[in-house]
Amino acid sequence: MAFIDVIKEKAKNDVKTIVLPEGMDRRTWEGAVKAKAEGLANLIVLATPEMVKENAEGLDVSGITVIDPTNSDKTDEYIDLLVELRKKKGLERPDAEKMVKGDFTYYGTLMIKSGDADGLVSGACHSTANTLRPALQIIKTKPGVKLVSSFFLMEVPDCVFGNKGTFVFADCGLEPNPDPEKLAAIAASSAESYEKMTGDKPIVAMLSHSSYGSAKNDDVAKVQAAVQIAKEQYPEYLIDGELQLDAAIVPSVGASKAPDSPVAGKANVLIFPDLDAGNIGYKLVQRLAKAEAYGPVCQGIAAPVNDLSRGCSSDDIVGVIAITAVQAQG
Repeated sequence: MAFIDVIKEKAKNDVKTIVLPEGMDRRTWEGAVKAKAEGLANLIVLATPEMVKENAEGLDVSGITVIDPTNSDKTDEYIDLLVELRKKKGLERPDAEKMVKGDFTYYGTLMIKSGDADGLVSGACHSTANTLRPALQIIKTKPGVKLVSSFFLMEVPDCVFGNKGTFVFADCGLEPNPDPEKLAAIAASSAESYEKMTGDKPIVAMLSHSSYGSAKNDDVAKVQAAVQIAKEQYPEYLIDGELQLDAAIVPSVGASKAPDSPVAGKANVLIFPDLDAGNIGYKLVQRLAKAEAYGPVCQGIAAPVNDLSRGCSSDDIVGVIAITAVQAQG
């Protein structure tokens, strides 16, 4: 069974309500129809009647809840809630009304804040900033979490490394150049995400171009400092480094380059030193190894809000709906 199918089975076992604010994109409707047919979630699509007519033509959308934020019984309630939440920032009701009625991601995020939905998936036709800004303003970070970061759930075919080819890669989508404190926090959040997604023990490698001091420069020192912080602040997780990629995942190389490491050769969670490395790394694996790459999945927000690639397919949306539903469980 493919790993995404395991995620889908988990989603079916405790069905959550996921809101899709991009009813202006046909892929949203196609993904919602497929996800509903598979029983992955209760789906809410935000769209005006004109959007439904233009983008859902020919699709069976029965069983999918459609809400028009410009003309909903709940709209005034959500506007009042937004004003209350942002009054210290000087937000007044006319501007809040424009936000809720004009930017459906705000409406969907307020649904989560009000308990009317469990998670949100967006980004097919909106930027990462458009998707995450409402979440950071309204839902905010989880208690005890220092920053919001992202991961990709990677499923590499015919691979003996990691968890039979399943890995978490982070951060590949949000944090450009994390300092050691942030890098350690990304490692801890990614370990938690891996455990929740897979049910297995996370084995976390902090990646570098150096293994256990084989090179000495500021970039290596940053990762070494992050490893030390992670071990001190997050002792519940198995985190080690700095490790080169081959030393992290290949047992023979790990034994040679870092023989005393409890992680070398066994890692299933890979933490990249910066966004350049992470983004390049996941795309190389996706394109050259023909891996499935689900994400970027956000972690550290108090409720799951996930950002799609603007080049996503409807099947990608289905996968992220399933992941978001699992994140919302428990």
